[in-house]
Amino acid sequence: MEERTARFGEDIIRLCRSTKSDRLSEPILNQLIRSGTSVGANYMEANGAVSKKDFQNKVFICKKEVQETKHWLRILKSFASEKMDNIDSLWKEAQELTLIFQKIGSSLKIGH
Repeated sequence: MEERTARFGEDIIRLCRSTKSDRLSEPILNQLIRSGTSVGANYMEANGAVSKKDFQNKVFICKKEVQETKHWLRILKSFASEKMDNIDSLWKEAQELTLIFQKIGSSLKIGH
């Protein structure tokens, strides 16, 4: 998962770098880079967690960040239609990561 989430962040950066930046797109690209690259960073933190609860909290943050990334990908698609295939591919990967983080989180029920 470390490699997969890092690759996801790198792919987000490549997409943003190849997208024309103007007054409209710049804030969206910045948000997309922030959320897309934080998934891997938070997963690395989860792997260094000091407790099961800490791990679960970090995985929950990963899920939140990847869901935010899906939102920004959708918004980007509304005005960068020439990137549709790339955006759709990244959205699909984000959806798969969401489901993985959901499964990890639900399998760690604290206190049960």
